Amino acid sequence: MSVAAMLLYAAAARAQQVPHSADDSLRMIRLQEVEVTATRATATTPVAHSNLSSDEIARNSYGYDIPSVLALTPSMIATNETGIGIGGTSMRLRGTDATRLNVTINGVSMNNPDSHSMYWYDTPDLISTVGTMQVQRGAGVSTNGTGAFGGAISMTTEPLSTEFRGTASLSYGSYDTNKQAVQLSSGLLGGHWTLDARLTHIGSDGYIDRGSTDLKSYMFQAGYYKGNTMLKLVSFGGKAKTYLTYNGVTKADMALNGRRYHDSGQYYTSDGPHSYYYMEDGELQRATVDYYDDQTDNYLQINNQLLLTQRLNDRWTLNATAFYTYGYGYHKQYKDDSKLVEYGFPDAIAYDANGEKVKADLIREKLMRNHLGGLNASANYSVERFDLTFGGSWSYYTCPHWGELDWVNGLASEQIGGRWYDNDVDKQDANLFARASWQVANGLRLFADLQYRYVSYEAWGVNDNYVSKQVGMQPIDVDKQYHFFNPHVGLSYALGKRNNFYFSFAIAQKEPTRSDFTDRYLFAEADTYPTSEKLYDYELGYTYTAPKLSLGVNLYYMKYKDQLVPTGRINDGYDALNDNVPDSYRRGIELSASWRVARWFTASANATFSQNRIENYLHRVVDYGLSGDVAGEYGYHTVAMGTTRLAYSPKTIAALLLDFHHRGFEAILHTQYVSKQYFTNYENSAMQLDAYCVTNLNLGYTFRTRAAKSVRIGLTINNLFDTEYESNGYGWSEAYTDTSDRTEQTDHAFYFPQAPTNVLANITVKF
Repeated sequence: MSVAAMLLYAAAARAQQVPHSADDSLRMIRLQEVEVTATRATATTPVAHSNLSSDEIARNSYGYDIPSVLALTPSMIATNETGIGIGGTSMRLRGTDATRLNVTINGVSMNNPDSHSMYWYDTPDLISTVGTMQVQRGAGVSTNGTGAFGGAISMTTEPLSTEFRGTASLSYGSYDTNKQAVQLSSGLLGGHWTLDARLTHIGSDGYIDRGSTDLKSYMFQAGYYKGNTMLKLVSFGGKAKTYLTYNGVTKADMALNGRRYHDSGQYYTSDGPHSYYYMEDGELQRATVDYYDDQTDNYLQINNQLLLTQRLNDRWTLNATAFYTYGYGYHKQYKDDSKLVEYGFPDAIAYDANGEKVKADLIREKLMRNHLGGLNASANYSVERFDLTFGGSWSYYTCPHWGELDWVNGLASEQIGGRWYDNDVDKQDANLFARASWQVANGLRLFADLQYRYVSYEAWGVNDNYVSKQVGMQPIDVDKQYHFFNPHVGLSYALGKRNNFYFSFAIAQKEPTRSDFTDRYLFAEADTYPTSEKLYDYELGYTYTAPKLSLGVNLYYMKYKDQLVPTGRINDGYDALNDNVPDSYRRGIELSASWRVARWFTASANATFSQNRIENYLHRVVDYGLSGDVAGEYGYHTVAMGTTRLAYSPKTIAALLLDFHHRGFEAILHTQYVSKQYFTNYENSAMQLDAYCVTNLNLGYTFRTRAAKSVRIGLTINNLFDTEYESNGYGWSEAYTDTSDRTEQTDHAFYFPQAPTNVLANITVKF
């Protein structure tokens, strides 16, 4: 049965609903609340965390990706490639990137097991599927999948409703940004069954030229409830098509060609319809160019979860989740003036009669097909002074990667058949954990969380990187196993009803990503592998909670051993390359406050002040004047930097939120300040993101009609004060040492400019 048919069935079944009691609704709600006990921190858990309510999520679900909402919490920064918060969106927490942030939904890991990142546009409009979110900063509690090395985001799907209801939503705004969504819940059918479904489309031209986004998604939930048992099937996912915007733009190109310019898919042609300006010998030059229309990333992802919750009695609750995720994707690229030898062509084609490498324009595809399946299980025991949760998980992931050429200028189709690279991955990830919280005296609670995690990672075949004529395409041969023991201990003390103090110490360990293994071929010494990372996390905090005022302060010290950090070098896909550094740390203070000034006005603020350092750092860049063991050709220019600043780690992140409510009207003003950041691990002003302060305004008015439970008309004004800024970027350096031992270093910096003032209007009808 299709999703649309199920929607119609649910609507028709409304009239056949069996009356149910308030106890049924309450029991269903409670059963769904305990589904994610295993990955959530509570009010007494000694973990720095923030909760986002369903109301906070709903008012931001016009079409923006989830990182834009998570940026409301302390120490969090959202970044975006297209400039408007839709499409290639990511985030950093306490300076750590997305590969070190564990993301789960209903306890199931959403991080890609290979890259360790969560690609938000691969699950379009996930924000409309989510019921609640919790952000844990630091090591967090035991979780499933990739380890939390800087933080964790725990999400739940929207709870099933015992009442018939529906929602229709439309959005439209700047840069042809639009969203259409419809959602329908059947309510409780026959006293035991309930259905919930949603269909969504999101589209945008993007602020960046050709930064288009076309996202189609669905969500379907079916639940069976009887007494203390709930069985729920959840399926969500969609199809994403986005123009490739992962390569940034230089400041020089922005000055000459505008802030919306980027060169992905660009090629030079004598009769091109577009102009490209550049400087040569101090004079402005103009070239005519065109763009390949299908320079796109295409991805289909389907997530399926079967959740069982069983409440045995007032003390025991059991949870089990089986899951399977399917993904298939590819991106197409126009590459001009490419060396054919780097695509596996035989010498007869790759070299001319003079032995020179033949170059040609071409269109290439990079493809992948992945399968991820597994099982999570946990049990919770709770009495008045003692809580115990224990369980484990196992998952298996496989993903072949391969490349095909669609077209090569000057070659017939029969000359370009076959795959120019082909490799495969197998990964197993398993863990066992036990977590206990014990109130040993009035106000004093002890906490312990012990996790054992096993990872087996294998990758083999031929990668897409050309090494040399002798080696050919880069061979991959990785076979690694990791055994991690991650303890977390702490205590909390409640002084009266309003004051709470806590302290915790945790150890977290994490395996390298796929690119940490495969993309070192050009830069690292021969036959070296990255090592796993280790974090020692100390957290000390205090919270004050009163009816109208809440305050929080958290001190953290995160000491790393062999942290993998970006070094200022990139692979051919513009992703940062990482190297292990023996000693590094992050330390800081997080402050938060919320004051209900009046019934109609609440003011909230948070700020993080931090130091992020590498100790005894050796700065290395490729030196094209030195011979060495870098792809058999070049050596390094090295500089001992001593203690230096970690890349992408601002000293200050601060935010202010003003929330006005009066009857059906609401106005929420959010301002965030982020101090300057550097692309590399030293303070090089040629490769930095300048400090910025951005304000967004969210307006809404909700009213009732006879035909609808509520109608909300909303308007979001982003970048209210028209700030010119870049939220992300990347860069690398290269050196040349001449025969007189004089070294000249060249820096390359690229940026992702964000949109000026832009708006998005929305109307949402609930019935």
